Amino acid sequence: MGASLGGRGRPDPELDKAVLGALFSESTVGLHVFDTRLRLVRFNTAARFVKAFALEEALGRHPREWAGDFYAGNYESILLRVLETGVPALDIEVRGHLRPDQPEIVLSLSCFRLEDSAGDILGLATAVVDITERTRSAARLALLERAGGRIGTTLDIFRTAQEFADEMVPALADTVVVEVLDSVLRGEVGEPGTVLEYGALRCTSRRSRAHDAERYLPSVGEAVGLSTATPFAQCLSDLRPRRVEHLNPEAEWLPREPVRGRRLLDAGAHSLLVLPLVARGSVIGVAHCYRHHTPHPFDEGELALAAELADRVALCLDNARLYARERSAARILQLSLRPARVLGHGAVETAYSYCPLGAGGDWFDVIPLSGARVALVAGDTAGRGLEAAATMGEVRAAISALAVLDLAPEEVLEQLHDLVTRLHGERPRFRDAPADDERQDTTCLYLVYSPVTRRCAVASAGHPSPVLALPDGTVEYAVTPTGPPLGRGLAKYGTAEFEIPEGSLLLLSNTALLRAVSDDPLEQLGRVGDALQPTGRPLQEICDEVLYKLTPEQMENDAVLLLARTRGLGTEQVAAWTLPNHPASVSEARARTERALEEWGLGQHAFTVTLVVSELVTNAVRYSDGPIDVRLILDGQVVVCEVTDDSSTVPHLRHAEEVDEGGRGLYLTWQVSRRWGTRPENRGKTIWAEVALSEDG
Repeated sequence: MGASLGGRGRPDPELDKAVLGALFSESTVGLHVFDTRLRLVRFNTAARFVKAFALEEALGRHPREWAGDFYAGNYESILLRVLETGVPALDIEVRGHLRPDQPEIVLSLSCFRLEDSAGDILGLATAVVDITERTRSAARLALLERAGGRIGTTLDIFRTAQEFADEMVPALADTVVVEVLDSVLRGEVGEPGTVLEYGALRCTSRRSRAHDAERYLPSVGEAVGLSTATPFAQCLSDLRPRRVEHLNPEAEWLPREPVRGRRLLDAGAHSLLVLPLVARGSVIGVAHCYRHHTPHPFDEGELALAAELADRVALCLDNARLYARERSAARILQLSLRPARVLGHGAVETAYSYCPLGAGGDWFDVIPLSGARVALVAGDTAGRGLEAAATMGEVRAAISALAVLDLAPEEVLEQLHDLVTRLHGERPRFRDAPADDERQDTTCLYLVYSPVTRRCAVASAGHPSPVLALPDGTVEYAVTPTGPPLGRGLAKYGTAEFEIPEGSLLLLSNTALLRAVSDDPLEQLGRVGDALQPTGRPLQEICDEVLYKLTPEQMENDAVLLLARTRGLGTEQVAAWTLPNHPASVSEARARTERALEEWGLGQHAFTVTLVVSELVTNAVRYSDGPIDVRLILDGQVVVCEVTDDSSTVPHLRHAEEVDEGGRGLYLTWQVSRRWGTRPENRGKTIWAEVALSEDG
């Protein structure tokens, strides 16, 4: 070294050694050391994680042998210049590709010449940092900022759409086509719903970086219709963007799009984005982006960026539409039969596809229950149009309320049966409506899954059984007792229970979708099983694939799919014990709770959780006679406390006064818990409470 690392001019070999050790073993910056002939002689631990360079066999070799595409750029010239002049090069960008079909990698390179105390040149040292993500993020932000200032400069639909296409090509895509509904061009609003009712989509702009693009680009003003069960139709049905990472010329949906599909193939497109143009709840149109010149496919980050730009241009297009209409036009009201957005749940990963084609009464729900469980629900409501939508809303509200009571699946259906029977009697029958014995049945499937026991409990009111796909590739219908449709016959239902392994797929659908495939259950199962494989793919991709394979080209009823991949809570996330019915059990439950929380690394929450457990156990000791079961469940950012006793008496929350000696147990539980409740058991009842571990829990 030319200078010691010691302080005040005194050499400190130990400090020198420690600094060098840190640079080569602990530094997060990749370090390469070259000799005077640019042969790699050393590199540190962090350099192994710079994926641009394969260093396994690089020692003693020149960069041209292991730097690949990066060496062909400015990498060599930087090394030679620093070696010759001795002037360091700092934060120089070096770009290259691992393979032609992969995105570009960007590195920040700093290079220094190494000399001994006599000034003789020993070689070079380079510091390498992968700044690919930072560079991509900066480029995306720059595109958003640039597009924000250039899109929507006029209140003209065609000009605004062209501004969007110009910004997207070539910054994000090789070809972009924007299509707007004919009704929007007339100043009307497009409502989410049956895609076949939209009529034609009319090309309002296009842009491509290819020289021969005219042979596959639509003409501005050209109108093309829509077919069902394609990414374009699905995008407009559920208003969610679609990414086809690798466009397969053999994809089943391509023949359903004879015009757009042929143009995709003619362009040589290998990756596709389909973006809904929606503003203020109104459907404006669709934009589709292709890659045929850029070798790598679109990724999730590019999908999110394109979707954000599509939202911006959609708002500008809608401003243009509103400007074209009379200023005094009434606010457009829309009816949407799509289900509410499904929230995530710790017990299952869910995905859904919803293709409304006219019936308007098919629905599903994912309802969180106590004990980390979840209810998966699917149903078909009677009638069509507004009557079906009204029934759907009433049944969905009722089943959500019944689910809170933690009733068994057959009891939930019995209560729903009574409700639908009463609704049939109250609702007036229109002149052209069918008689009661001719009405379309209202069906429902109610399934409860517990990630603790990995068991399902399911009951059906005239609804198809769920399809179960196990991790080993087995696909079968889950055994489900089927009772009469809701509102018909006697309310006699049963519940089947079965255990399934973690990672299993549960597929719930509406009645019409399976019947459209075949009346033969075995043929239905075969088609569904083919679409579900392989089960390890992204869940939304599987869900869309099932819809594409099962939906015929001409279908009059809705297509509804709910797909759930089960998760499990291991024994390390559950603590359970049985205590005698004795006052001393309260302190024992408190102590065991504290130990369980310490094992989970949640000792800081011991006060709150033990308070809840001790109050619930105290309540059980006071009002029951038999042994007491206590169970703690760690479910993400929530600890579930459950106490089971042999008393069937349901406790009631009391607001105790200051002078009262009792009545504060459940009140304290209510104060410190996110939510609490009771559920009936074969032996008495269970009182449960959920304690959030964070504000977001």
